[in-house]
Amino acid sequence: MAFNHLPAGVHDALRPLSVRPVTHSVSMAYDQIPRQAGIHPSPRAVLGRLSTGAGRGARITHTEHLPPRPGTHADWPSAIRPEVINAIRAAGIDRPWAHQARTAEHALRGDSVVVATGTASGKSLAYLAPVLSTLLDGSEQPNGRGTTALYLSPTKALAADQRRAVAGLTAPLGTGIRAAVYDGDTPVEEREWVRQYANYVLTNPDMLHRGILPGHPRWSSFLRALRYVVIDECHTYRGVFGSHVAQVLRRLRRVCARYGSSPVFLLASATASDPAVAASRLTGVPVVEITEDSSPRGEVVFALWEPPLTELHGEQGAPVRRTATAESADLLTDLAVQGVRTVTFVRSRRGAELIALIAQERLAEVDRSLPDRIAAYRGGYLPEERRALERALHSGELLGLAATTALELGMDIAGLDAVVVAGYPGTRASLWQQAGRAGRTGEGALAILVARDDPLDTYLVHHPDALFRQPVESTVLDPDNPYVLAPHLCAAAAELPLTEPDLELFGPATEELMPQLEQRKLLRRRATAWHWTRRERAADLTDIRGAGGSPVQVVEAATGRLLGTVDAAAAHTTVHEGAVHLHQGRSYLVRQLDLDDSVALVEEAAPPYSTTARDTTAISILETTTEIPWGDARLCFGSVEVTNQVVSFLRRKLITGEVLGESKLDLPPRTLRTRAVWWTVTDDQLEEARVHPQALGGALHAAEHASIGILPLFATCDRWDIGGVSVPLHPDTLLPTVFVYDGHPGGAGFAERAFHTAARWLAATREAIAACECEAGCPSCIQSPKCGNGNDPLDKKAAIRLLTTLLAGAPEQPPAAE
Repeated sequence: MAFNHLPAGVHDALRPLSVRPVTHSVSMAYDQIPRQAGIHPSPRAVLGRLSTGAGRGARITHTEHLPPRPGTHADWPSAIRPEVINAIRAAGIDRPWAHQARTAEHALRGDSVVVATGTASGKSLAYLAPVLSTLLDGSEQPNGRGTTALYLSPTKALAADQRRAVAGLTAPLGTGIRAAVYDGDTPVEEREWVRQYANYVLTNPDMLHRGILPGHPRWSSFLRALRYVVIDECHTYRGVFGSHVAQVLRRLRRVCARYGSSPVFLLASATASDPAVAASRLTGVPVVEITEDSSPRGEVVFALWEPPLTELHGEQGAPVRRTATAESADLLTDLAVQGVRTVTFVRSRRGAELIALIAQERLAEVDRSLPDRIAAYRGGYLPEERRALERALHSGELLGLAATTALELGMDIAGLDAVVVAGYPGTRASLWQQAGRAGRTGEGALAILVARDDPLDTYLVHHPDALFRQPVESTVLDPDNPYVLAPHLCAAAAELPLTEPDLELFGPATEELMPQLEQRKLLRRRATAWHWTRRERAADLTDIRGAGGSPVQVVEAATGRLLGTVDAAAAHTTVHEGAVHLHQGRSYLVRQLDLDDSVALVEEAAPPYSTTARDTTAISILETTTEIPWGDARLCFGSVEVTNQVVSFLRRKLITGEVLGESKLDLPPRTLRTRAVWWTVTDDQLEEARVHPQALGGALHAAEHASIGILPLFATCDRWDIGGVSVPLHPDTLLPTVFVYDGHPGGAGFAERAFHTAARWLAATREAIAACECEAGCPSCIQSPKCGNGNDPLDKKAAIRLLTTLLAGAPEQPPAAE
């Protein structure tokens, strides 16, 4: 029997909303909060009010105070045009910070540069000043289009926000700067104008991949004059998505060379480790790094908050903490009552909807004007819905927002006082990015991380040094992944026939792949070049977001109205027949999921339950790339094939999480070829660890769950990027085996990072299990929210003994990272 849980996008079901009947009472009445318009409250005072009340103070496990920091000014490089400097001054900025001036100097010199400084440190201005100055120079050329620049952001919301910022800054500069957004929301009638006349185009890698590069002849004048490519929030380009973007950028460089241009890359990231190395790997060109932050910062108060244990019990009778969703909704309510402008970040779309809905209901009991000032923001909304929410947030009309990571990135959300993070977002980089949304005007800010009932969250709120004394993670991406590289070689050949000199641009794995693409009749060699042979668009061979197909449209059956979309990879678990789907505070039941047409038909309903998918998983080893001894045990890394099938779903009461029933599902299995790390143990080691045969399954299963929960500390991932399987006797190893695999075709680099840090990773896993205060295992240590086997069997004590024995054989020096 295999015990497993699934990777990213396969399970978006929310854990129980609240597991104890808690009577909520806001900490202070709305009219008791003295607050003057435009005055930011002290973060210490706000946290003090939040911690009042029965048991509230005990939930704060640690408070970190980051002191304010003064800024250091410099002068703009002399090559920046005076009109641009005057426009910046008109916006209220007399002189740049030192890191802004240094970034601009490198850009003007023609150096590709990455500026990796803190949130709200003015990175946008660091690249905008040289870009706008150069565009103005180009606009004065007597012939031709002049100079152009391309801006890439990972989200449409960020591009729209940047467009607003550019418009405000360039208003005094006249018609020399013609900025425009070009993405999937751009009306068809506007696209031709953008292609012909815009000299600063703001878009995303998806549109570059599917629209601009395949249609490069229509963009020839823009590409011929391309001087700068701005890549904002470059730390988000990690894993499979980052690997795809790396190849899209190589295709861009190749097409630009065809038109005689060689653009300079300007990259920005608030959180990155070894930024020059990561930026060079992403772009394929040498990059200079600017990391010394010379901007001022207000005081930041960062609290770690652990919800209390409840009197109720979950699966297998385990004690359960109050959920991060319910706790965060309480905090958002109390912060709104205090007049504190807040964003609450939550990982799932359903969670964002629920937090907003709960806060609205509770605020209605205090002041009828407050519920309308709370909303949810998530991916899958229609463009007009997103834009309306963004405008309301900018204007201050909204007081609180429950958002997914769709709002995490560098949008200028001026005036925010606090951020609540409902559950560790998976990486320190994301945590600091989310926390940095508050205090962007230089005022003090409050950030609160609310722990989920999860091994990693529990570990972090009791080990604050792991958050506050460690650097952010290195960006992991692998452009040579054949699952990533092959479709981009086809797309490149469709754009311009591939020649021998082109192969070096796309990396060392290219030469080996070309014969395979010929054998599959995707490419054909004629004379000195390879050509795309098919009628369909080569760019459609891959989805660079790694979603694995077209998004599923969620349609209201009675009216035909499109409510939004769900990623194809998540469809089996989130919009299966009978699933509960939330959209802007309304509940819907899925009546039919049509996988052929990628449509889920829903009807409005108000069921008193949530739904949770159940699945089965099997894994087979295709190739063992590396294997090292750990005493008698073996640690391995290689290629595997994972077969998963969603077989049923549970209905759970919203408040208690009590299971109301299980319904079978008939969905097709899905197969994934990916990379994995795995370890085996021998019978002698089991005897040494006193793990008897009847306890073996539970010990392996518990170790698997906890190791997946802890891995994000050692790899740039979250637990939804990875999956796992534990087997008491695996047919390929003929031994008890635990696998942890990347949840993306071809791998994403996470399992490889786990292999290279295995001794520290598994030691932290053992510590997390042993330190938990429960007796027999709970969601804070060995239970998993996405376990397909109902967290059965699990054996906490046997897992500790097994990991102790395994680690005793670990080599003193871990294998060096490749």
